[in-house]
Amino acid sequence: MSEGNVRTRLFPAVSPDAPLVAVNGETGEGEALLSAVRGLEDRDFSLLYFSGFDWDAALSPWPAPAVFPGQAPFSGGGEAYLKWLTEAVEALPGTPRFLALAGYSLAGLLAAWAPFQTPLFSRIASASGSLWYPGFMDFMEKNAPVRAPEKAYFSLGDREAWTRNPMLRPVEDYTRAAAERYKALGSETVFELNAGNHFQQPLERLAKAVAWLLAD
Repeated sequence: MSEGNVRTRLFPAVSPDAPLVAVNGETGEGEALLSAVRGLEDRDFSLLYFSGFDWDAALSPWPAPAVFPGQAPFSGGGEAYLKWLTEAVEALPGTPRFLALAGYSLAGLLAAWAPFQTPLFSRIASASGSLWYPGFMDFMEKNAPVRAPEKAYFSLGDREAWTRNPMLRPVEDYTRAAAERYKALGSETVFELNAGNHFQQPLERLAKAVAWLLAD
């Protein structure tokens, strides 16, 4: 299964009706993520792990300026990528008890945005998500999801808002607001602060997010 340079790996559950969690992440980290999640939550689940994509293109919901000097602007390819991803999930055999979407950084932004585009995922997790993305909070406030998720997890490092970059500085306020928005829509939500900046323990933070989605 592929779309351009996207690599897809399925770690199947024992039971065909076990939950399935789709994750967009770094190349080569699928197995490590699976192991980390199992160390936190002993539940049978399938992990569908996507990697190898162009993060700034595939995960951005609409075009936006670059964050740092010299960086290319975000091209806004999220709609096409999400459509491809949902079709890939739907093509899998079996009927999972629920489908979830999770990710870190820009992949966390995609997970938070996905319910406004598709009813497929009933649980979502945005770990240190890029919810500072220009226009995203305004979009959330003015639009309704196609299907509000049953569960929505948000986390952030407690130093991520300590930045001189004005685009990134509101990230904690925006992440808290996104959690409150989903809560108002009826989703069971949690917002968790982790120690450190954006680049500390990303795998562990994502594993915590997935484990929370799996717990009943």
